[in-house]
Amino acid sequence: MKALSADKIFDGTIWLMEHAILIDNEIIQAVVPIASLPGDVKREHYNGLLVPSFIDLQIYGAYKQLFAVEPTADSLFKLYDYCVKGGAAHFLPTVATNSTEVITACIHAVKAYWNQGGKGALGLHIEGPWISKAKRGAHIEAYIHQPTLEAVRSLLEVGKGVIKMITLAPEECSAAVIDLIASEGIVVSAGHSNASYEQATEAFDKGIYTATHLFNAMSPLSHRAPGVVGAILNHDKVMASIIPDGFHVDYAAISIAKKIMKERLFIITDAVTETKEGLYPHQLLGEKYESEGVLSGSALTMAKAVKNCVTHVGISVDEALLMASLYPATVLGLHEQFGQIGKGFTASFTLLDDDLEVVFQGEP
Repeated sequence: MKALSADKIFDGTIWLMEHAILIDNEIIQAVVPIASLPGDVKREHYNGLLVPSFIDLQIYGAYKQLFAVEPTADSLFKLYDYCVKGGAAHFLPTVATNSTEVITACIHAVKAYWNQGGKGALGLHIEGPWISKAKRGAHIEAYIHQPTLEAVRSLLEVGKGVIKMITLAPEECSAAVIDLIASEGIVVSAGHSNASYEQATEAFDKGIYTATHLFNAMSPLSHRAPGVVGAILNHDKVMASIIPDGFHVDYAAISIAKKIMKERLFIITDAVTETKEGLYPHQLLGEKYESEGVLSGSALTMAKAVKNCVTHVGISVDEALLMASLYPATVLGLHEQFGQIGKGFTASFTLLDDDLEVVFQGEP
């Protein structure tokens, strides 16, 4: 048994001072006042704000090693390093629209990473290729297609236990395909979609409860055609990710969405890395990436995303932290394991200073 304390601890609900976290076998046993600690328990104290570790459900690569270009365990070790330095101990490596061969290689790379003791990777997020050509964004049109049941079944068999999320356009996929994916416990996320408000709402009512990067690559909200954006904002169950870098979405739009969606809105980085190889030659331009002149990814870390939400959007620190931890954990059904500091939760923390900069990298 060991104990950790900090100047302030955010347990996911309130801030605690003069408290310590009791940990045994990487599981939190209790959060108690320091004064009540048993005399034989060793305590480590950290200066700063101890909060639940962040979870990034969409990230593509780091350190000039794009996962889809180099689908190896080594790429994931580099990605993990990038994530923890940005406050995220857990992540979903992501592959955008690509060939079946590349997607399969990414599945095997995640398995290899786990076999080599790799930490943090919760599985794989496949974004496309079953999306709308009209809302493809930087995705390569030649690889976009409507899936057959046979093809989906084959991919799910290869990726069993690895694939955790698939972004698709619901209007481009049959109900049978969507039901098959969901039956495997995989999160189906609506994205890169040109669906009408009615089509999107029907898909959400039938069980798609997540949407990928709100506002980006989806039919917009207008007064006579509310689109996918309107359907997301107006639904009472759908959660949606958002990219708070100031380039993908104006901060005022994030503020509006947050006031409507509340706990249904969560943060992703959508971070890529510089590369001249593969289908997506990302080029860093200031604090964003472009591919062939199209906005293709962010240069965010999760900590930077949290700070942007506080500084530029006006979201409270508490709520911004939840958008980066508990809410993405909820999307994956892991909200009883991650996203809070309390009895029974995994002992996984991020230490921030008063300016919300990462101090501690990784798990204590």
